[in-house]
Amino acid sequence: MERLHVLASFLLFLGIFTTKFTATMAAWLQAHATFYGGSDASGTMGGACGYGNLYTDGYGIKTAALSTALFNDGKSCGGCYQIVCDATKVPQWCLRGTSITITGTNFCPPNYDLPSDNGGWCNPPRPHFDMSQPAFETIAKYKAGIVPILYRKVGCRRSGGIRFTINGRDYFELVLISNVGGAGDISNVWIKGSKTNKWETMSRNWGVNWQSLNYLNGQSLSFRVQTSNGQTRTALNVVPSNWKFGQSFTSKVQF
Repeated sequence: MERLHVLASFLLFLGIFTTKFTATMAAWLQAHATFYGGSDASGTMGGACGYGNLYTDGYGIKTAALSTALFNDGKSCGGCYQIVCDATKVPQWCLRGTSITITGTNFCPPNYDLPSDNGGWCNPPRPHFDMSQPAFETIAKYKAGIVPILYRKVGCRRSGGIRFTINGRDYFELVLISNVGGAGDISNVWIKGSKTNKWETMSRNWGVNWQSLNYLNGQSLSFRVQTSNGQTRTALNVVPSNWKFGQSFTSKVQF
C-alpha cells in the first residue's frame, strides 16, 4: 500500500510540473545522481566547460558535472536540466515534492576500474549527474550518496545579459561565453571587429571557450551567438575598442 501511495503521489507531482511547461519540452528520462564539491560548492568552481567563478558567470550552486553520455565533448556545457528524485524507487532517500533545475558546468570522467553499477557511475553509456552538494540536497538526503532520478532538458533562465570574457593574445582571441539563457548550450559563434566589419566564424576551442585567429586589437567587438535550438542573438559593439585580454563584458541581449 505504501509503495502504491508513493507512486500515486509521484505521478501527481510530475503531472503538476508538466502543466507548467509547453508540450515541446523534452520527455522525462531515467538516470542517477551523486554529488561533489563540498557543502558550500566551492569544489565545483572551474571545470571542463571552462567556466571560472560560477557565481560571476551566472550559475551559482545549481550545477552538475555530466557523464560522457551527456557531456557530448563539451557541446552540452551551459544546458539546463530539470531533475527530480525517483521516489518510486527510493522513497526513504527522496525529498518529496521537490525538483531543481541545474546547469551542466563540468565533466564527470569515467572510471573504468570500477563497474558502472558500483562506483563507475559516469562510465559510458550511463547518463549521470554529479551534482553540487547543495543542489543534490534539495532533492535527496545527504546520506543517500546516490539516488535514481528522472530528468529532462529544459530552457535556462538567466539574470542580465550574455557575458563575454576575452582571453588569449595577439592574433588569438579565446572568448569565454557565459550566462546564456534559452537553450543554454551554444552551437555556433561569430565575431566582428569594427574595422574589419565582417562576421567571422569562431571555432570551439574547449567547453564554452570559442576562438578567433584574427588580429582584432584596437577594435570594438560584436558577437553573434547561436544556441542548440537554432535561436540566435547579436551583441553589437559589446566590447569597446580599448579592451584588454582578461577583461569581461556583459551585453544587453539575452535569449
